[in-house]
Amino acid sequence: MKPLDVPGSARTNKWFMKQALKEAEKARSKDETPVGAVISWNGRIIARGHNEKELKNDSTLHAEMTAIKKASKNLGSWRLSECDLYVTLEPCIMCAGAMIQSRIRRLYIGTMDPKAGVAGSVLNVLQMENFNHKVEVEYGLLEKECSQILKDFFRELRVRKQN
Repeated sequence: MKPLDVPGSARTNKWFMKQALKEAEKARSKDETPVGAVISWNGRIIARGHNEKELKNDSTLHAEMTAIKKASKNLGSWRLSECDLYVTLEPCIMCAGAMIQSRIRRLYIGTMDPKAGVAGSVLNVLQMENFNHKVEVEYGLLEKECSQILKDFFRELRVRKQN
């Protein structure tokens, strides 16, 4: 397996979230909701993803789903128990379910989604007692930047729709 980033000095959680923000910018450039995700393993990025559901007419192409699929392929296993996922927006129920199923170790969230988030906003699926796996979650990593890209996108979208 070849990591997708160049080995170097110790990475920080902020560095990984900045990489997820770069993925969000890719989504924005495709006129997609700007959400980005990266998955790290042993201090290196092994997968990246961004929203492409509008572009490819596939409701499953969320940033997290793409990153999880790529990470599993790169590691040759569906078990991602030594991996951390960084995502700019709190995951939906589909993505949270995929995190549980793939055994993601830790999730870092940029900003919360009060309408559809299930890592503490609407529900907290990742910490439910009845599931066999619980994902550790840290909130608010680069929250201002992660929130701002979404606000800017939706403001621009409203302006375009008015014209």
